[in-house]
Amino acid sequence: MTKFKTGADEALHGVLQDGMTLAVGGFGLSGIPADLIEAVRDSGVRDLTVVSNNMGVDGKGLGILIEAGQVRKVIASYVGENRLFAEQYLAGVLEVEFTPQGTLAERLRAGGAGIPAFYTKTGVGTLVAEGKPHEVFDGETYVQERAIRADVALVHAHTADTDGNLIYRYTARNFNPIVATAGAVTVAEAELIVEPGVLDPNHVATPGVYVQRLIEASDRIKDIEQRTVRPCLKAAVSV
Repeated sequence: MTKFKTGADEALHGVLQDGMTLAVGGFGLSGIPADLIEAVRDSGVRDLTVVSNNMGVDGKGLGILIEAGQVRKVIASYVGENRLFAEQYLAGVLEVEFTPQGTLAERLRAGGAGIPAFYTKTGVGTLVAEGKPHEVFDGETYVQERAIRADVALVHAHTADTDGNLIYRYTARNFNPIVATAGAVTVAEAELIVEPGVLDPNHVATPGVYVQRLIEASDRIKDIEQRTVRPCLKAAVSV
């Protein structure tokens, strides 16, 4: 059965349901699976638990799921760029589980590797560690963190072949490879799709065994959260 689908709606057909856990790659607006996120919004599924480094910004990325009222809980490490997110959280509409960024990455990686839990020093003695098991190893206290296994994982790649092997580009790689391993079903979008045998195996970051469905990403402007440029300084004119 081919993994390649004609569009995001077809790729997500039959895998979305209310109350599911959705893991999404990206960092801010870099490397987000924008087509797939929009298809999730259009599907109307609700009460989602979304696992991602952050929730995008107002009106872009995962922020559109917040606007649509489809998210019940967020597991993330940073949410500072989304005003509506903050409003819903403070109003008690949205449940939030903050996780240190490295711990979040390891929870996803562990989920993909079949490791149910692990111990880390990060967060010990803080609110992050409250209510979690602790153990002492070699005289140091560690907190137990549970792995994350999502019902569906959504990722964005630069290049893929029709077998689902994925190559990422520069900083758009970010959380995508570990998210790809953490889904019971992983759906990928790629900017360029080629036939099997074209990709250099040494460049493949996500083997196709992790990817069940694949679409070609639409050609769109890649948004930037915050664009910072230096002011144009006029050249000094000597008299």
